[in-house]
Amino acid sequence: MKLGIVGLPNVGKSTLFNSLTKAGAEMANYPFCTIDPNVGVVSVPDERLRVLTEMNHSRKTIPAVIEFVDIAGLVKGASKGEGLGNQFLGNIRECDAIVHVVRCFDDGNVIHVDGSVDPIRDIETINLELLFSDMEIVERRRAKVGKQARNDKTARKEAELLNRLYQFLEEGNMASAFEPADEDEEKYFRQYDLLTAKPVIYAANVSEDDMADDGANNAYVKQVRDYAGEHGAQVFVVCAQMEAEISELEDDERQAFLEDLGLKESGLDKLIKASYELLGLISYLTTGEDETRAWTITRGTKAPQAAGKIHTDFERGFIAAEVVKYKDLMEQGSMHAAKEAGLVGLQGKEYVVQDGDIINFRFNV
Repeated sequence: MKLGIVGLPNVGKSTLFNSLTKAGAEMANYPFCTIDPNVGVVSVPDERLRVLTEMNHSRKTIPAVIEFVDIAGLVKGASKGEGLGNQFLGNIRECDAIVHVVRCFDDGNVIHVDGSVDPIRDIETINLELLFSDMEIVERRRAKVGKQARNDKTARKEAELLNRLYQFLEEGNMASAFEPADEDEEKYFRQYDLLTAKPVIYAANVSEDDMADDGANNAYVKQVRDYAGEHGAQVFVVCAQMEAEISELEDDERQAFLEDLGLKESGLDKLIKASYELLGLISYLTTGEDETRAWTITRGTKAPQAAGKIHTDFERGFIAAEVVKYKDLMEQGSMHAAKEAGLVGLQGKEYVVQDGDIINFRFNV
């Protein structure tokens, strides 16, 4: 999974990215400090892996990972080359979802590119640039397909879709609200990879004082939550500066720090949960002496396709999946005991994998 972190300059984007990935992106209190997309890979915290590793004396533990891409600060006119220009919009296009960092704190020492704090204005500034970029993509495709449509029935159908889509975007609608008429249109639509069709998570960046009540008394946060609710997006409240401090601590110190502040989880934990929920993702587990590992799949994935995440041969030669629920295994204390209790089942091709399933695949080579 790849998440693109976007936002106006000086909203705490690179500070948050650093704290999440410890990648050391450059930070400064002036626009366009980030001139290239920084990339960091983060392990997805999963206590189940530690437990299974100890139970099976696994030599390796391999968690699921999320790739974060810190996109340079966008400004009004970015789609037309203002600021650092259109090239950075291309970096977002490669991501599965967008994490939009929104400034929800007042601080006269931190410059705002538009001179004042206004979360909805800031969100709409970024969204407009994404929308303009999408319109440009659709227009280019429309020009190409329009020539083919004169003599090609299939191209004519796509041209009709593109005309409707362009008009829809031109009216200020995000591509995520567009409804293709049938499967063919759905296929074309996905190929365009439009920015405003991507799922969005809003990171409401607040001061440390607003963390105790999760931003409940912060008027800026309320605006973001209301906006996200209207547009089917996720929101999580974070203090980027505090996350930067937490990232420097060891695991036990980090937990104590959070508890002192009355917090149950870090910003990274919140973001990962929101990302998995937004994208409909779950993890199944494999474990043995060699390694214990988490595999990320889409909710609703059937056993053969889940096996294909490990290797295409597993999917092609799939016979069955030996499955035990993590909770059942913990209650029994060992795989042998779980089998004796009849809690390890042999599942076929129609089995839908559940979060936390521990699976051993059987297949023909």
